[in-house]
Amino acid sequence: MLPKDPVILLSYLNTKLRDEYSSLAELCAALDADEAAVQETLAALDYRYSPEQNQFI
Repeated sequence: MLPKDPVILLSYLNTKLRDEYSSLAELCAALDADEAAVQETLAALDYRYSPEQNQFI
């Protein structure tokens, strides 16, 4: 289950991407999360996923 608070979600996802997953798609598949919804939630904070850096920036 992903954190509901967008700021905590950002920190959680970037940590998971850094430590455990090679892409957002892989992370979302493993956690059964909706990738589009995750990206939309963080876009509201003006963060976008960067595949090159494998993090939200």
